[in-house]
Amino acid sequence: MKKITQFFWFCSGAYAPLLNRTPTETHKYVGIGGTIFFTGLLASLSAGYALFTVFQSVWIAIAFGLLWGLMIFNLDRFIVSSMRKRDHAWSEWKMAIPRLIFAVLLAVVISKPLELKIFEREINRKLDEKKMEMITQSKEAIKEGFKEIKGLEAKKDSLRSEVAAAVAFRDKLQQEYDYERFGTKTDGTSGIVGLGSNAKKKEQQLDAAQKELDVLRAGHQIRINEIEKEIKNLNSLSQLEFEKRQPNIEGFDGFAARIDALQVLGKESDAIRWANVFIMLLFVALETAPIFVKLISPRGPYDELVDLAEMKVQVYAKEESTKTYVRSERNLEVFKTANQI
Repeated sequence: MKKITQFFWFCSGAYAPLLNRTPTETHKYVGIGGTIFFTGLLASLSAGYALFTVFQSVWIAIAFGLLWGLMIFNLDRFIVSSMRKRDHAWSEWKMAIPRLIFAVLLAVVISKPLELKIFEREINRKLDEKKMEMITQSKEAIKEGFKEIKGLEAKKDSLRSEVAAAVAFRDKLQQEYDYERFGTKTDGTSGIVGLGSNAKKKEQQLDAAQKELDVLRAGHQIRINEIEKEIKNLNSLSQLEFEKRQPNIEGFDGFAARIDALQVLGKESDAIRWANVFIMLLFVALETAPIFVKLISPRGPYDELVDLAEMKVQVYAKEESTKTYVRSERNLEVFKTANQI
């Protein structure tokens, strides 16, 4: 327990030998040191997660997270330890304002990656929606770059339409021929059963239409096969282009993308927006707590001992400087006497 207390004293920036002489001040500086330590720890976790989303490497995230946490810890320790309790409250507040502003900035920086981790599932869902939108946009853009496919598809449909029209014409002649053979009366048939002159005439028309259809179908099929082959090649090129873009789309989950997704979620949901605000306020409270404790707490025995120690140093420095000055004057007089100057 004693080692933990001394560790938190170190975190608070207090001088342990003086604190040992002021038992009433120990708990205050243990609390201040604990707040500084856990703020640095949270900063380390926050930076580690942020770097993991960037580099996707556990070791880089751990290394940078520890470095960032130590830096925040050192800054907080310096901010708190540099504040001194005086008898002038207004001057203390004026000295504290820049420190408070800096502490708030640190709190905002620390809280943001942790907000991203807290709302990770919602952010992933929003990123998936964004990826689907990007895939659709990418495919549309690729289609615009391969407009020839639409033209070729139109040509192929036109050729098939011509074949379909020829088939329909052949089927119509086939129907008229059948009606003529079986004596079905229509506007274009005689209504006489048997293979008469009209039936033979329609049979000739049917044979001619069938031959034209066979020739047309064979020729158009060759052209359709060529068009389909060309379309297949263009589709392969467009697929290659999409595959080039796909890794960038799949990798759209970096730190900036997550912050943007969190901002969109905040606009869509009041609950998430207020949760973000309260999380940030929590870190602001944690970061500024040691400073406010220093400001609102009364001047204690530890502050008196610190002032006394500083005064001893000042008195000692003044005495030494006076002795040095007197010694220098004496040596100067001896030199003048010896040289009869």
